[in-house]
Amino acid sequence: MIPQATAPTASGPIFTALPPLSLYVHLPWCVRKCPYCDFNSYEARGPLADIEYVDAVLRDLRSELPNVQGRQVQTVFIGGGTPSLFSAAAIERLLRGITAELTLVRDAEVTLEANPGAVDAERFAAFRTAGVNRLSIGIQSLRDEQLRVLGRVHDKREARRAVELARTAGFTNINLDFMYALPNDSAAGALADLAEAIELAPAHLSWYQLTLEPNTAFERRPPPLPADEVVAEIESRGRSLLASAGFVRYEISAYSQRAHPSAHNLNYWQFGDYVGVGAGAHGKITLPATQAIQRRAKTRNPRTYMETAGAPEACSAQRLTEPRAIALEFLLNALRLVEGVPQQCFAERTGLPLEAIASPRSEAIDRGWLVDDPARLQATPAGREVLNRLLELFV
Repeated sequence: MIPQATAPTASGPIFTALPPLSLYVHLPWCVRKCPYCDFNSYEARGPLADIEYVDAVLRDLRSELPNVQGRQVQTVFIGGGTPSLFSAAAIERLLRGITAELTLVRDAEVTLEANPGAVDAERFAAFRTAGVNRLSIGIQSLRDEQLRVLGRVHDKREARRAVELARTAGFTNINLDFMYALPNDSAAGALADLAEAIELAPAHLSWYQLTLEPNTAFERRPPPLPADEVVAEIESRGRSLLASAGFVRYEISAYSQRAHPSAHNLNYWQFGDYVGVGAGAHGKITLPATQAIQRRAKTRNPRTYMETAGAPEACSAQRLTEPRAIALEFLLNALRLVEGVPQQCFAERTGLPLEAIASPRSEAIDRGWLVDDPARLQATPAGREVLNRLLELFV
């Protein structure tokens, strides 16, 4: 049951249903800031104020409740930073507080990010007991020389050990993060790296290209990256290697064994709603009573966040009502999915009729970038290769 709506403007969205709801929790500290990382993360110096921070997150969460009253949460994702730096007591306190404030669906996917340099057997077991049922382990590479270049605090042995510890603790739903096209990389080296990742038999692999992001150490001092033709060879042969090992590519950089796609990330890509809590966290909430989508962002500095969490000054909000902007945000996410989305998903999640994008959609079909299917919005393989150009048609 959605709230009674006010009369919409003729050109604005009209929401008749609410999308699935997720929760994202940001824990911002890590052992060391990696030179490629543009996330809101900070090196932990001295004792970690994890209990104090969790209490701030729960205040933040309580301030969000009026926007999501009566809605069930499908997934929880605890990201960072390096959440596995937090003590078992802090994670237990966090999850206990979340379930006290929100109703989670039965068997909700609860993911926690971990790094091999910040784990041990007891901590993994305690996270499992606290309610975490999916781990996402940031390995990036199993080549020690590349790990050093990437600024990682672990080596190959520790990475393999982390996966072993996770399984011993009872985790079966494990994602591994891996990068390709690393500095001075070759196709042979990248593919051997990927083959070793596959041998670890994760349920899910996030395999993505290293890019030089703004405001990172790598942007300021760019390392030598492989040529475009080498990257293309890595991608082509790597996708074949993953397919032969039973991994299904369901998003541009996400591969899963058939029963284990990331439910949380699928909600992002399908333009679902999510509450974001923690320093620098972002959220997106559909508000049918005002026929708008609201983007919400929390203050980034962890110390300032802990002092103000839950107060109005700790959150900035932006209403999205302009149809073209809403449509573009939907497509920016949905067209990353290999199978796209059913066309009715567009109307449900944006509040707009499909006719709102009829002209650019027709042009994209003519160019061979969108599948000519009246039932789906789906990029062709050629369209995914030029996704930015495809999206420009809808600007």
